[in-house]
Parts: sequence; C-alpha cells; structure tokens
Amino acid sequence: MLAAASGRAVSRDDRADLSAATLAAFDALRIAVTIFDGNERLTYSNAHFNHLFRSMPQQEALLGQSYTDLVRMEIEGGEIAPAETLGDAEGFVARRFAQLHGGEYRPQDIRLADGRTIEIKARRVAAGGWIALWTDVTESRALLARLTDAIELSADAFAFWNAKDQLVICNGCFAELHGHGAPADLEGVNFRDMMQAAADRKLFAIEGSPADWVTWRAETHESAAGAQTVTSARGVTYLIRERATRDGGRATVFTDVTDRRRVDAVLAEETQALSQMRQVLAKSQREAEQHATFLADMTKRMDAAQSGADAAKTTFLRTMSHEMKTPLNAIIGFSDMLRSTPERFGPEQVAEYAGLIHQGGHAMLRLVNHILDLTKIAAGRFELNRASVDVGLVLIAAKDAHETAAEKKGIALVLDDCGTGMMVDADQSALGSMVGHLVENAVTFTHNGGEVHLSLARAGRRVRIQVMDNGPGVETRELERIVRPFEQMPPQGGQPAQGAGLGLTLVKALAELHAGELNVQSALGDGFCATIELPAA
Repeated sequence: MLAAASGRAVSRDDRADLSAATLAAFDALRIAVTIFDGNERLTYSNAHFNHLFRSMPQQEALLGQSYTDLVRMEIEGGEIAPAETLGDAEGFVARRFAQLHGGEYRPQDIRLADGRTIEIKARRVAAGGWIALWTDVTESRALLARLTDAIELSADAFAFWNAKDQLVICNGCFAELHGHGAPADLEGVNFRDMMQAAADRKLFAIEGSPADWVTWRAETHESAAGAQTVTSARGVTYLIRERATRDGGRATVFTDVTDRRRVDAVLAEETQALSQMRQVLAKSQREAEQHATFLADMTKRMDAAQSGADAAKTTFLRTMSHEMKTPLNAIIGFSDMLRSTPERFGPEQVAEYAGLIHQGGHAMLRLVNHILDLTKIAAGRFELNRASVDVGLVLIAAKDAHETAAEKKGIALVLDDCGTGMMVDADQSALGSMVGHLVENAVTFTHNGGEVHLSLARAGRRVRIQVMDNGPGVETRELERIVRPFEQMPPQGGQPAQGAGLGLTLVKALAELHAGELNVQSALGDGFCATIELPAA
C-alpha cells in the first residue's frame, strides 16, 4: 500500500511485496478503497469496490484505468441511476472529475440504478495522486430523508444542531420563521449568529436590546432542557422547547400557542370575577349556574386545544366539577336563605352563614389560583423574583400560620434545626407557598394528637427543607401517582379523599422552576416525609 500511495502502480510483483495481512485487512473493509497516482491512474482497489459496482471487471483488470474511465464504466455497466446523468453522460463525468480538482473535495453522493446511494470522499496525498473512499450510505440517507419528510409535515417548526451549535437540518416552517425561503439556506449557520440576524431584522418582538434578547435565547438553548415563549413580528406566540441530543447537539421545537394564551387570558378574567363572589350575595341561583356553565365551557375549550390529552381532560373535568360545585352550592344556598327570609335569622345565624359563604368563596379562589399557577408554569410564563431568602424565617411563618389548625387537632408543630441565617436563591412568595402547602398537607392528614416536624439542612450547594409527620402515611407505590395533577391522597380512616389533588403538583413544579426538586417518602403506617431541595444563595 505504501508503494501505491507514493504513486508507483501495484503490479502482481509489487503486491507480493506487500504484507498479506494488510491486504487482507483492506479487502475485509466494508468501504471501497481506491488509490490513484499523479496521472489519475488506478494503482490499487480493494475487494469491496467490486461489491459496490458488480458490473466492473475484477481488481487486477482495473489497474491503470483513469478515474474518468471508471466513471464511464459505471455508466456503461448500467450502475448509475438515470436521474443522475439526466441524459448527459459526459456532464456527469465532468461533475465527478471535478471532485479531484479545484478544492472540490466535499463528499459526493451518487445514486445507483438498484436504489443504493454511494458516498465518495476524495483526498490528495502528499506524494501526489489521490485516495478515494466509496461507502454505501443507502440506509443513513433513507433515514435522513424520512426525518426530513416527517418534520416537514409537522405544523411545528423543527431544527437540529450539531455539537458545534451549527444547524444540521430544519423544516420549511423554521426557515420561514427565521426569514429564509428554504431550509438549505440555514445549514451550517451558528445558533447565536442566526439569533443575531433575526434580532437585527426584527423578526420577533423584542423587549430591551437585541443583544440581551440573543443572550436570553442562548441561555435557554444551551440548558439541558429549557422552554420559553416568543412572539413573532406578525403577532404569533410560540412556545420554544430546547433539548440536548445524545450526540452532543441540540433539538429545537417552535409550537404556536397563540390560541392557548387567549384562553388563558379569558380564564384569568373569569378568575377575577370569582374572587369577588363574596361581595355578591344577592345574585340569583340562575346567574351562579351561568357562571359555572361558562367555566365548564372554557375548560372544555382548553382541553380541546390539548390534542391527545383525553385522559388528563377527563380527570380535570371530574375534579373541577366536584371541587367547584360543592362551594358553589353552599354559596348559592345560604345566600338564597338570607335573601328570601332575612327576618328569620338572628345575628349569630347570619354570621355563621356568612362565614360558610366566605369559606366556599375562598375554596374556589384557592382552586382557581392553583390551576392558574400550574398553567403559567407549563407555558413558561411564571415569573420568579429571585433573591436571597432566609429559609428559617419562612418555616417560622408557616408554623405560625398553621398553629391554630394544628391545635384544634391536638397536633404538635415542631421546629427542628430551623435557625435563621440559612439563605436560598428563591422567590420568597413561591417558597412560602411551597412550605405552606406541605405543612397544610401534614396537618390535614395527621391523626389527632400527632406531630409534624419542620427542619432544614445544608446539602452541598443546596438547602434541604423537610416537613415530616407521623400520620398514617401512604403506600410506596402511590408516591409517584400523588404528585401528578388531580391525583388525591388515598382516603384515610374511612374518610373520603380531600382536596383537588393540586398541592403536591404545584410544589413539585415550583421547586423544579427554581432548578430544585421535590422528593416524597412514605410507607403505609409510617408517616409521610416531603423534602424540597433548592439552590443555596
């Protein structure tokens, strides 16, 4: 082979001088290897070349042929697909010959008449001449074609990036969104360069400077799994999801969520109306039922927009119906009694009924707020006002807030190792909400006379917040289920399941939004332990 690489033809005598093991190794390759001298004459080919081109003469008969002679043999032997030559055989020969000259060393694909695709790579050797490698890439090209067809059929905009963050492939929707007519126009373009061009051309609505917008896009793009929303210059809102691929690259998906945001806006307006229900005791039952019907209609429209989520929709409607009808019936019933025959009730009864109406309104407001928070988190629109927060003070506040409810059940709320001064990087309101949900759950499901312990500890670069009770616990196999939306704690002591099943879901979502996590541990009869881990400040 060394003789061949130096430009000297490998005759029968020369082949005898070469290592038999080396020649055998070349012949065993699943890639065809051909070597040409400075005059572009074939000096060596391995056995796989004849496997690729079955009409060609055997190796020895090919020696001395020029590269263009080999191309013509391919055509004459019926090896080349007619679509490659387009009736101009010499033009095809010239295109193939150009790969060896003028810096045109990029790989070439040629399609064969039997449906195979061969990739040719050519490189000049230092001593003169060329080495050409011929590889059957039929399967990989077919897979690439299927991928291209699949993403082109999608209504979403798709793009894939290599480990150098250069675009490998995208569909027409992605190219159009970034100001180009064809996906091929963007191949090889660096992500930051593409975002800078989009910002300069004002293809998206940008708040602040274009440089800050590019940095913001890049931070999400470079994370292991990120999501954010952007609005195009035409007013279309997209949810962008970024994921790392197993080959070190990235995958990007743009999904049009404009209609969903409009539904969210309508639901937010209705939620505001519900929060004022305590002040509207004079409304008739018909008006209240109209509100409930409108909410149900809005829920159905939201679920209809979530294609493929039939199971989640059924659970959502069932839970919403129960959780909202119960306080609504109390509000309507007691307000009707007070309105129709007010003279029948004394001050104590009025106060009692008003308290029940107030309680029902709060239950509805709490449920709607939970749903809104989860919706914002899922859409990437929940804004965190992060700062250094003293976790000890948050635990003390949670203990004070639930002390009265605990005392009514004879439950001891105990602060273990909860001194002040341990700081986390978090949104104080969100952190208070997370801890409050866990303490409330512990007090609710712990038997009378039990204990609930609150503690915190440093764990490397994180702070671990723990709420543990000695209640009845749940089966270990139930732990994964109860952190999903609308999945309630199993009934305890013959009592029905309580709540809408959103508390632990919201805590988990908020913890992950802080780049933290929620872990739950329990066993039947062995209490329940919930642990939040958040980045230390």
